[in-house]
Amino acid sequence: MTAELMRGQNHPLSQVRLVVRISAGTPVLAGATLGDENGTVHGPQWVAHPGAPAPPGVEVPRQAATEHRLTVDLGALPEAVHRVDVFLALPAGTGGPLRFGAVAAPHTTVEGPDGTELACYTLAGLDSETAVRALELYRRQGAWKVRAVGQGYAAGLTALLADQGLREAADLATAVQEAAAAHALPAPSPQDTAARGHRDTSASVPHHTSAATGCDTPASSPYDTHVPEPRDASASEAAGPTPSYAPQRPEPTPSHHARSPYEAEAPGAAPQEPGARIDYTHPGRRPHGTPPPAAPAAEGRPAQPVAGDAVGWSMEERLYNQVWGMFEDLARTTAAYRSAVDFADSRLDKELEQALTDPRGRLGTAGDTAREAAHARRTQLVDQARAVLDRDLAQLTAEAEVVEPALPPAYARWDNPVWHGYRVPAEPPMALRLGDLHLPESLPLRIPLLVRLPLERGLWLDSGAAAASDGLPDPAELRHRAMEAAVALAARLLAVHPAGDFAVQIIDPAGAGAAAFGPLTRTGVLAAPPATGAAAVTELLERLTRRVDLVQMALRGGAPESLPADVDTARQLLIVNDFPHGFDDRAVTRLRYLADEGPDVGVHLLLVADREDAAAYGPLLDPLWRSLMRLTPIPDDHFADPWVGHAWTYEPSLVPAGSQIVHTVLTEVARALTKHR
Repeated sequence: MTAELMRGQNHPLSQVRLVVRISAGTPVLAGATLGDENGTVHGPQWVAHPGAPAPPGVEVPRQAATEHRLTVDLGALPEAVHRVDVFLALPAGTGGPLRFGAVAAPHTTVEGPDGTELACYTLAGLDSETAVRALELYRRQGAWKVRAVGQGYAAGLTALLADQGLREAADLATAVQEAAAAHALPAPSPQDTAARGHRDTSASVPHHTSAATGCDTPASSPYDTHVPEPRDASASEAAGPTPSYAPQRPEPTPSHHARSPYEAEAPGAAPQEPGARIDYTHPGRRPHGTPPPAAPAAEGRPAQPVAGDAVGWSMEERLYNQVWGMFEDLARTTAAYRSAVDFADSRLDKELEQALTDPRGRLGTAGDTAREAAHARRTQLVDQARAVLDRDLAQLTAEAEVVEPALPPAYARWDNPVWHGYRVPAEPPMALRLGDLHLPESLPLRIPLLVRLPLERGLWLDSGAAAASDGLPDPAELRHRAMEAAVALAARLLAVHPAGDFAVQIIDPAGAGAAAFGPLTRTGVLAAPPATGAAAVTELLERLTRRVDLVQMALRGGAPESLPADVDTARQLLIVNDFPHGFDDRAVTRLRYLADEGPDVGVHLLLVADREDAAAYGPLLDPLWRSLMRLTPIPDDHFADPWVGHAWTYEPSLVPAGSQIVHTVLTEVARALTKHR
């Protein structure tokens, strides 16, 4: 049975020899790019287009046409190729349409060599784009899948190729257009046009139907509903900036659109040129090993998931990238489901309206029959979309059940058995778990929220009423939970760094957090006792400000070894409790300075504060709040992904009630610190 795909949805492929058929309402160019495991296209020889020799495993047409046939042999592709992206582009200078939105939506079908249809997808929702990535054939867990992409580019083929890491994008785009023009067929005579019949001369919407499966996708298809996705830079700017708190999935090689707000640049890295891709590889790491092979798939079933099957330089990095792959898959499959439900609802409304406006349906049983049929069609569409979502959720859940137990301490929940064998590490991790994310449709599946280290932004744990909208109304209980979350986060940071590489400082002006800070103070892992009272707070802020200034000057002067002996070069986390109570304007200014300048030289902030309490400070604190990443002590749906803008529910990574694991871990950290000192 053919899978009728929605934007972002994927489907397993049962065959490796494929035919991709394309039909469009206007002549288009068709080609394919070959990408590595990160989707990066390494040169013009990795692009199959009208003016290039066919690379192994791929054949594309030589001219613009309304109907195309591309052949792909996945088994014949070079070993380095993990992705094949099929793209379409409007020919330049032909007097044709200037954008895809002015013509009928192109339709794509993936078939086996015997003509059996495996999947189909209509590229609806295009507007000002002149080039579009239609389909992606990609390898994951040892098996090949097809994904409906539909990502358009208003800046044309150049932007599409540049988005895949091709430095010669502009020259190659010109060569593609020139080659297609050179292979252009002569204009048809009126007799030829008449002989081809109504299909070529009409202006109707392309309509593709499979007799065996009913894969029917006219303009009224339930899968035509547009799912927002990032396009080219101009389109993104017109739509407004991505929220600064949106988690973004980084890649382990230079292959992502833009720098994530959570990504720290490697020390000493060369500045990135405008439009260049960011290298997210961990500083100083060397590749070793390969991802473990996926378990063989049973007949008709997907391959069994394997922990660490993503690309990476080490098992830690492979697990990191696998987690973000799961996050992206969940975002896209949920978007596809919601789009289908929206379409089903809008179609139901339209059919009910038509039934009411038809005089023949107002009397007798005809109207009731029409309404029942409309509701039945709506139920069928929703059930179909839900079945696809449930299939994808089952696959992701199986993957999560394999991945979660394999996570290292920096990524693991506090109830993970990995903590029971804890030993102080010899090197810092590449990322840290801040909590979990989930969507309403995906309960109980949760995806770890991982952010790269060192932290590029400070953190703000919201202890106010905004965090209690769906939870606890008691302000005292909220503050207590916020402090518990702060202590758990500080303990994790201390535990995953080598002894002496990370230090925690605390400002607690009124001493209100003494009980909550107990695990840190009793085990002796703090660099100094919590600062209470105005004098101690001022002294600690001055000391950290001086550290930032001196390290900045030493780095600018190229002499980091010239720092005074009393400057602690370890990375610092400053926890500020009950902010802004007890802080004067001078102290607030110092905190703003530390938030802006500290992360680059190893000083990071964690504020435990009620945003509403800061309203009296007016605009003085606004820049500070905007620079911090907001976390909550109870579940809250304030995170948004950068692909479709889902509101993700965040849950903090807390220690299970009654567990002594944090005390045990911090005791081990204290022993290591004693030896280090």
